[in-house]
Amino acid sequence: MARYLLGRLLGLAAVLLVTSFLVFSAVHLAPGDPVSFLLKGHPASAEARAAIAAQYHLDDPFLVQYLEWLGNVLHGDFGRSVQFRQDVGPLIASRLPGTALLIGYAAVLVCAGGVLTGILATLRPGLLDRAVLIGTGVATATPPFVTAIALVSLFAVQLGWFPGPGATGSGLGGRLHQLTLPAVALSVTLAGLLARVTRSAMLDELAREHVDVARSRGVPERTVIRRHVLRGALGPIVTVGGTTLAGLLVSTSIVETAFNVTGVGQLLVQSVTAKDFPVVQAVTLLTVLGFVLVNLAVDLLGPLIDPRVSLARGGAA
Repeated sequence: MARYLLGRLLGLAAVLLVTSFLVFSAVHLAPGDPVSFLLKGHPASAEARAAIAAQYHLDDPFLVQYLEWLGNVLHGDFGRSVQFRQDVGPLIASRLPGTALLIGYAAVLVCAGGVLTGILATLRPGLLDRAVLIGTGVATATPPFVTAIALVSLFAVQLGWFPGPGATGSGLGGRLHQLTLPAVALSVTLAGLLARVTRSAMLDELAREHVDVARSRGVPERTVIRRHVLRGALGPIVTVGGTTLAGLLVSTSIVETAFNVTGVGQLLVQSVTAKDFPVVQAVTLLTVLGFVLVNLAVDLLGPLIDPRVSLARGGAA
């Protein structure tokens, strides 16, 4: 296990290194000029433009810029924002609590809604099962921004149960009330996917021989479902659940922009529009880091959920 963990950490470092280079390259190859944004459309001489480029090290060769940026990142310095005129680290940190609360809220909805719906569909075959399949099919095919528009139109505008985009709440209860519609919009697609995976995994376990043996011995049905079916299905549920939760990191930019939530996702969209290179690079790199760490945690949970994973890994070693 120690060798496996070391290998995964080395792989994580390699992924982050390649990602950092790709992100740095993509941002600099995109059309537009950050110097023009800083000038805000005002005419400037060639000397003035060169002075601004030198101030932000935009006139250095590409490789020099990348190596300098990478070295600073390793020391916790992500540079200075072009549009906000402040250090990127504190800027992201000020937006992080709102995004973390939104992701945590949506994660609870995804796990609870997805798993419970999948279990319900498994235990109630027939009309309810077909209804769940249709509902989850629609949910997985609906983009978050479409869900966001529908939720705002119905629950914020027509019914008035929740505040509209841009509203702010006081205290934890007020913040959760404000973030309910964004969290639902963020979680619907992923909850539908997790529900389908849960249903499929539990149906596979129900068809196994040890379940029939437990039933033939008179074990109560509730115990059979809990100890034999659900426990055996946890492997794929946790694996897909971890991947879907990592996907929340990517989808926040769409939802935060749609609901005007002050967070890291909204900051990323604003920075891409403004060609704010340091912010785009930092947010993208941190998103990839979070995605990889979540998947690493899921891999490490595998042996704890299913001992067969640990034995197979040990035998391979």
